[in-house]
Amino acid sequence: MKELLRTNNPVYLSFAQALLADEGIDAIVFDAHMSVLEGSIGALPRRLMVSDDDESRARWLLARAEPLPPVEPEPEGTP
Repeated sequence: MKELLRTNNPVYLSFAQALLADEGIDAIVFDAHMSVLEGSIGALPRRLMVSDDDESRARWLLARAEPLPPVEPEPEGTP
């Protein structure tokens, strides 16, 4: 297995998994079962792994995917 990406961004991780699944590439998330505290503070990134045979195609797909728009922070005092 090869590490395809490492991220603290659950939205990007979900996007990458869906993109790869649509193309028939199996991807496994490592570090998904860490403690709630570690995951919620973003201290430990999760890793998306693919088989050695799928690595180059998966990297190609992610490189050509549209980038995610930046997330705007909520203004302070927003309920």
